[in-house]
Amino acid sequence: MLKPVDDGPAIVACNTCRHSSEAKERADGQRGGAQLVSALHAVKASDPRYADIAVQEMPCLFACSDFCTVHLRAPGKVGYVLGRFTPDDEAARAILDYAVHYAASDHGRVPFANWPSGVKGHFITRTPPPGFVAE
Repeated sequence: MLKPVDDGPAIVACNTCRHSSEAKERADGQRGGAQLVSALHAVKASDPRYADIAVQEMPCLFACSDFCTVHLRAPGKVGYVLGRFTPDDEAARAILDYAVHYAASDHGRVPFANWPSGVKGHFITRTPPPGFVAE
């Protein structure tokens, strides 16, 4: 049931998310989550700034009403679940840009001034790392 992955900074994307609030899939049957995973991989490969951010995927993050959902995590840092993205390169770039700041932060907190506009309004929840709570 669990698959081991690298434990560094990562974007874990739901690969079964709906395409949008109105549709599960696009006309060719591809789910929005699968599209977003593909976009994340493509954008990551296009820019060396993203080399240290893993793109991982799994079925269902249980945030279905917020479609195209990702979980940003790293050891010893507060994690974040973000959603309501359009599954395209623009959203993937905003997520990866935020992830670069996140990975460089001490505890996972990125100053608002450094947030790409493409992630503003997409935060669903934050999660404390094991053994900690946020102050």
